[in-house]
Amino acid sequence: MPSYVALLRGVNVGRITIRSADLAELFRSLGFAAVRTVLASGNVVFESDETDAAALTSRIEGALRDRFGYDAWIVLVTRDRLAQIVEAFPFDAEREGWHPYVLFASDAAHLAELAAHAPELDPAEEAVEPGEGVLYWQLNIAVGSTNTKLAKIVAKPRFKPTTTNRNLRTLRKLL
Repeated sequence: MPSYVALLRGVNVGRITIRSADLAELFRSLGFAAVRTVLASGNVVFESDETDAAALTSRIEGALRDRFGYDAWIVLVTRDRLAQIVEAFPFDAEREGWHPYVLFASDAAHLAELAAHAPELDPAEEAVEPGEGVLYWQLNIAVGSTNTKLAKIVAKPRFKPTTTNRNLRTLRKLL
């Protein structure tokens, strides 16, 4: 049975608070197996014999909206795909004073638009590298994860329903 990872956008960082136990219960109620949540930031690992990722995404988003009453968006990847993404991280993930992130997007055009900003970024603050279906991103801790140029662009409302990012350490825990 295929293993998936659902990355929820905007959970437990603003006005949307969902307890991990409630999130896991929802995924079990949808008939998924081996459900586990990782950290309290909207990460769910589960198994399903469904193979239509678009239909699966839509079903999960609808269930989240119905159960928790918010405009839910997720990025869904298979566990195998997530392993490839983590393995391909192009920067030194252990670089002192820097945080390694992966930006996921469910809209390829939005991802390309964000990647196009790479030449404008200050290399003392952040670096990005396009990957297959993701944007690898490394941030200088001194600047802060919300103060960089790319962070401010990603925060624009048009990217809200299509993007989410995770620290590389979180992604390793998901695997």
